[in-house]
Amino acid sequence: MVLLHAASGVTTAAPETTPRPPLERGIEVALAEISDLSASTAISAAAAAVIMPSLAAQLRPQIRPVSPQILAAAARPMDLSPVAPEVTLRPMMRTPELMQQVLFGRAKKRRGSVCGVLDIQGEVAGDIPGKLKGCGAKNAVRVRSVSGVALSTPALMTCDTAKALNKWVARDVETAFGRSNRVVRLRVAAHYSCRTRNNRPGAKISEHGRGRAIDISGFTLENGTTVSVLKGWLDKPTRKALRRMWKSACGPFHTVLGPESDIYHRDHFHLDTARHRSGRYCR
Repeated sequence: MVLLHAASGVTTAAPETTPRPPLERGIEVALAEISDLSASTAISAAAAAVIMPSLAAQLRPQIRPVSPQILAAAARPMDLSPVAPEVTLRPMMRTPELMQQVLFGRAKKRRGSVCGVLDIQGEVAGDIPGKLKGCGAKNAVRVRSVSGVALSTPALMTCDTAKALNKWVARDVETAFGRSNRVVRLRVAAHYSCRTRNNRPGAKISEHGRGRAIDISGFTLENGTTVSVLKGWLDKPTRKALRRMWKSACGPFHTVLGPESDIYHRDHFHLDTARHRSGRYCR
């Protein structure tokens, strides 16, 4: 075949124009029917002029139907008020009386704050001398409440300990039993006390004797219920919250001891800010 084609000497050139694609099958059939009809019946040019526009109209895309949303909007009464306000309502300005109460309350809170934190309410106690060697606290404060949660008794401690207590209460304690039943009071079992660890003769000075520790034995809720560490640690309704609080205290505080640490702490949380070479000590 190749030899015959070469022998013929005919060179195939590209077409001058691109061939038009074949018409769609439906159109071909229609035109064929028209051609056959013209050939068989010899219809006039006027009849063909009538058929072709009709065929073209059938091939045009149909108009999209009107959506139900547009019909519903068109049928909506004109005097019906909109669902949302047409303009954003501006909040009413606070009255001068309310502003005065807010400023007065803030000023009162500032006067009662210690350690430079508004949420730590109490009074300055100054330097506390120790009866035993190693006891005492410098620049101590007597704390009444932290983050709006009252202490059952004013607790004597350093500012570092007060700030740790405030952070723990605000972040993990206040809403430990639910936002609808907040903690409103901490039961303080011990704070500053010049003594040895666990009151054992010959033992090292406790962090309580340096103002760096506080013991919490219970939590009073808004509904008046008091959850004790001794009982609540094992009770099903409260044990998860207490264990979560105990665990979260190991962060703001450097030493955290709970009911499972030893027999001395089975009824309270011991929290202190003593620093250890090996890091935080939490049991």
